[in-house]
Amino acid sequence: MTAGRAPKLAPQDRRSPRQRARGAAESKPTRKPRRRWWLFLLRWSLILAIWGTVLIGLVLAVFAWDLPRPSAALDAARRPGVTLQDSAGRIIATYGDLVGEPLRLADMPPYLPAAAVAVEDRRFYSHAGLDLIGIARAMLVNIQAGQVVQGGSTITQQVAKNLFLTNARTFRRKVQELLLTLWLERQFSKQEILEIWLNRVYLGSGAFGVDAAARIYFGISARKVNLWQAAVLAGLPRAPSRINPRVNPEAAAARGREVLAAMAETGAIGAELASVAASQIAFPPRPSRAAGWFGDWVSDQAEPLLPDGADAVVRTTLDARIQAIVETRLKTLLDGPGAEARVGQGAVVVLDAATGRVRALVGGKDFATSSFNRAVVARRQPGSAFKPFVWLAAIEAGARPDDTVLDAPIRRGRWAPANFDNRFRGEITLEEALAHSVNTAAVRLLIQAGGPRAVAAAAARLGIADPLPNNESLALGTTEVGLLELTAAYASFFNGGLRITPTGIEGVVAERRNIALTRTAPARAITPDHAAMMARMLAAVVSRGSGRAAAIPGRAVAGKTGTTQDYRDAWFIGWTEGAAGTGGSGGRMIGIWLGNDDNRPMDRVTGGSLPARLFAEIAREIGAN
Repeated sequence: MTAGRAPKLAPQDRRSPRQRARGAAESKPTRKPRRRWWLFLLRWSLILAIWGTVLIGLVLAVFAWDLPRPSAALDAARRPGVTLQDSAGRIIATYGDLVGEPLRLADMPPYLPAAAVAVEDRRFYSHAGLDLIGIARAMLVNIQAGQVVQGGSTITQQVAKNLFLTNARTFRRKVQELLLTLWLERQFSKQEILEIWLNRVYLGSGAFGVDAAARIYFGISARKVNLWQAAVLAGLPRAPSRINPRVNPEAAAARGREVLAAMAETGAIGAELASVAASQIAFPPRPSRAAGWFGDWVSDQAEPLLPDGADAVVRTTLDARIQAIVETRLKTLLDGPGAEARVGQGAVVVLDAATGRVRALVGGKDFATSSFNRAVVARRQPGSAFKPFVWLAAIEAGARPDDTVLDAPIRRGRWAPANFDNRFRGEITLEEALAHSVNTAAVRLLIQAGGPRAVAAAAARLGIADPLPNNESLALGTTEVGLLELTAAYASFFNGGLRITPTGIEGVVAERRNIALTRTAPARAITPDHAAMMARMLAAVVSRGSGRAAAIPGRAVAGKTGTTQDYRDAWFIGWTEGAAGTGGSGGRMIGIWLGNDDNRPMDRVTGGSLPARLFAEIAREIGAN
């Protein structure tokens, strides 16, 4: 270094500060660019979509694993339907599930499917199975009303629910309904879905489909219903068990008018036509509820005759006119003089003496409150109504109506039977003894005839199937029998001595063919002479004995009274000649029982009082028509 020289400086950096900063940055190690956020979102959306699809598939598989096979469910099993008709062909009762003739839309009057669409699913032809607009509208209406007054289910949804699923209100069932609804819309046309609904929807009284319902409620096929009838049918699915014409005709008519108004709103019919049709709504008289006792009895008779799983129509022997007379007369008696005399129940049977055909059967006061059949099932002591079998045994042993028997005190061991009036007449004819229902004479005749076994044998030949006691109290009717059985047994006295079997069936049609019936033909039980003797003595009961209240001026009447201890049972079993076209040459048997289910005593009601009077009222009215 030379003394005095300045030190040598580094070359001046002439770059700007920004350039120097850029250079410094470039001299550092290079970094990877940051991932863009949308790529991240896309990736995870794709992942979630895949797993969501898998999850939804698994959920649907869980809900669908136990779905019924739709093609099989369209022909789902049901209870065979049985329709009972009266002797004139009118429906009186139905049992099981009734399905009418399957109809195409072209087979029906056009206003029938139009009514269904107007009231059930106005957007049926435009939606794909689910009507979101209809659901929203129904929710709004329900919110405004504060209760559920309108549903949002489409006709397709109803087919899915009613044909394939249960009525359980669960989330699982709703999902399954959705799946089946979509399946139906893919597999069937709108017309086919509507046909399925019309042919399978439940319309009350056991009727499935419009044809079965039309036959039950109007007595015609759905092919022939008029406008107001179509409206009534279309309105029933809302509450078929509560508003059908049999249960509540007023509600059914009101619902029919609502459907007609809906049809006018949708333009299916004009407003004037809807008004006219609404004014025409009128239902035929409802079948008697009391005929339920007859229906239950006949259905039991018909069951062994029916092919397994087949629908059937059973034409019965019931005469609706006579049934109505019996029902009205019995109710009037029980509500009036019967109530005053503490009579709580009654039963009546009317049958043809020559054939056993049952024309009317009432098994109690009110079928709606008690379906127990007191005419067929109940067993009560007949009292003196059993005595004709004692007299028959005596006749068969050689006695005659004009022969005499002693009416005087009698003792058999510790038993000493007495007469109802506590008086004794001495020697009297068999005819007089039966006419006045003399107890001491009955015991003596039983002994003369060969004892209780001989009397029991005579009763059994005429149709008394209940076991009878082997003691002498049998002469006073201490056994138990049924009203129908006892009435049929009396018929032998008036038809020339033939035993008849009560029947309620005239014919059966199943699977469109007549079912052969095995009838028990009337068979000889006693000789015609013995039958004539019994008929003569039973006529004396009415003309001058204990049954005088049963007499009808100008008519041949015969029968026997019966009263049990403490007035617990009162009977009258009688016969009246048949007017032309009403009972044939054999006439009619009318059996009556009055009493109480709990065996409480009545207020001095005897067989010769209220039962005999009721017999006369019924017989007189039957013969007058």
